[in-house]
Amino acid sequence: MKAQVLLPKIFNFPFTYNCDQNSLKPGDFVEVPFGSKREIGVVWPGKISTLKDIKIKNINKKIKKFSINKKFINFLDWFALYNMMPLGLVLKMSIGSNQNLIEKDEREFTQIEKQKKIFTLNKEQKKALNFLNSNNNKFEVSVLQGTTGSGKTLVYFERIKKILKEKKQALVLLPEIFLTNEFKSRFIDFFGFEPAIWHSKITPKNKRIIWKGIINNKVKLVIGARSSLLLPFKNLGVIIVDEEHDSSYKQDDGVIYHARDMAISRASFENIPIHLITSIPSIETFNNIQNKKFKHYRIFKRYKNVPLPKTKIVNLNINKIKDRFISEETIQIVKKFLNKNEQVLFFLNRRGYAPYLICKKCGYKQICSNCSMYLTFHKTKNKAICHHCSFEKKISRKCNENENCNFIMYGPGVEKIFEELKKVFPSNTIEIFSSDYMKKKDQTQSLFKRIINNKVDILVGTQMISKGFNFPKLNCIVVVDADFSGRGYDLRATEKNVQLYHQLSGRAGRFSQDSIIIYQTLSPENVTLNQLIMNNSEGLLKNELIIRKKNLLPPFARLIAIIVSASKHSLSIEGAREIKRHLNKIDDIEILGPVDSPLLKIKKKFRARLLIRFNGKRLIQKKIANLLNSLKISSKIKLTVDVDPVNFG
Repeated sequence: MKAQVLLPKIFNFPFTYNCDQNSLKPGDFVEVPFGSKREIGVVWPGKISTLKDIKIKNINKKIKKFSINKKFINFLDWFALYNMMPLGLVLKMSIGSNQNLIEKDEREFTQIEKQKKIFTLNKEQKKALNFLNSNNNKFEVSVLQGTTGSGKTLVYFERIKKILKEKKQALVLLPEIFLTNEFKSRFIDFFGFEPAIWHSKITPKNKRIIWKGIINNKVKLVIGARSSLLLPFKNLGVIIVDEEHDSSYKQDDGVIYHARDMAISRASFENIPIHLITSIPSIETFNNIQNKKFKHYRIFKRYKNVPLPKTKIVNLNINKIKDRFISEETIQIVKKFLNKNEQVLFFLNRRGYAPYLICKKCGYKQICSNCSMYLTFHKTKNKAICHHCSFEKKISRKCNENENCNFIMYGPGVEKIFEELKKVFPSNTIEIFSSDYMKKKDQTQSLFKRIINNKVDILVGTQMISKGFNFPKLNCIVVVDADFSGRGYDLRATEKNVQLYHQLSGRAGRFSQDSIIIYQTLSPENVTLNQLIMNNSEGLLKNELIIRKKNLLPPFARLIAIIVSASKHSLSIEGAREIKRHLNKIDDIEILGPVDSPLLKIKKKFRARLLIRFNGKRLIQKKIANLLNSLKISSKIKLTVDVDPVNFG
């Protein structure tokens, strides 16, 4: 008897082995010889090909206690096909490649009991819960939309409680790793036990313990980032995708996929409900709501009827600022909140001190030697840093006149705003809330604690602060530079701005009748800004759909990006032209490009882009993958395929 075994490696096919056990079935874990090593693989379904003149090796043994079911096998097959990724790599994301995952005998995951708090739902929340519970546990996509601070989390916690009572497993997806710890404390307050947390930063030991608990149906609830979607649940009952609109659900390296879209697919294969939670839906979700493809319920009021923040536009054309980035009008409003012992957030989505350094004598620009990117000056390190490849350098340099360059620092980053605020508010406690300052777990937890206990007066934060945090005393937000222009090559600029600023305003006034968000801007007449202030995000999304339809852009067409990278610029363009010539053989697709990527060079590689546009009703990926796999592609170029691209850098 022969069996096919898929290994968690870069191959797109299983290998044939001899098997003397009739008891083996698809989904079983086995140990097999592979080269000079032993590997753990999974018995895979499908026709066994007849092999001539090849000595077929024997399966060493079956790994008892572990198997994956047919539904999950089908999902992994489809996932690999849709995203044009090697099947073995997709399996690796699910089971890992480490034999210790299977073999080491670790302690089991235990749920530590904690003190539960009592929560009661208001009328709107109860109606929302009835909406989620109305599903008969079959596949269905339902969207719970609620104003920030409306208590959506409590609603789906109650929904999860029902699933757990039915002895099923639940998965909650969050867009960012750093949200999981903040979320964990809210979860413990409600459920009275610690959930299993899954993301790339947990220790290998904890991964093994949680993974075994999931595959053996002992871990009932997982809170995780993108990768948790590919865990081998035995009896999954519901998937929750919180902040479904967040672009962080798109993985842009390694196995490239969109976790929200793949979560919907997994729910379909498992035949279970999936709930998308959002304050402002993604354009794809909004379109599916409009077309009645997704069920939809909206909570309009904030929890305990707390009003949304007032809004104020500060026109920087009138309120001219000399050598500063915060206007006098803004400072006077901020002082009123600080005098009431309330917290203020200054928001600027730029890390570091200054994003551009240019010598005023010779015009030299500090640009990364590996990437076509300006280096950002970080004052804490006294270095210029590339935010793409992490290259660092000191900024001292000799000018043409053999004197030191005199660098002017253009544009502020959070460190520059922090420095300015220290001068304006010398007696207040000010902290930076940015990924550069929150790399260590204990530092992050310490900062959260101090913010919640009102030991911090002013926060200076990047985009990460807009996501899911609940700071009770934060009642004033200042957007230092409200720029809605996008970067020219981002077709999602409007959508992202609507979501970002709506989320951001929701951080303020969660427990107060008096809160404000101030937009400092050079374009006070901007349509997006003014529609946001009128709370007309739905109108903005409807208008965005009209533009997308007119220009044949998602969700009215499908896109696949092919990025060709090479050490020489000419090689990347020539390689892209050659690939386009072959792709033209496929019917019913339109190939745009090749063009240079807006980010032309990253990590010493020049990048050219092709964009394939096609009708979304057909799964064209198999034809494209077969053609690309049949090409003899030069070793001097590298192909990256991105199905449903979110970014176009």
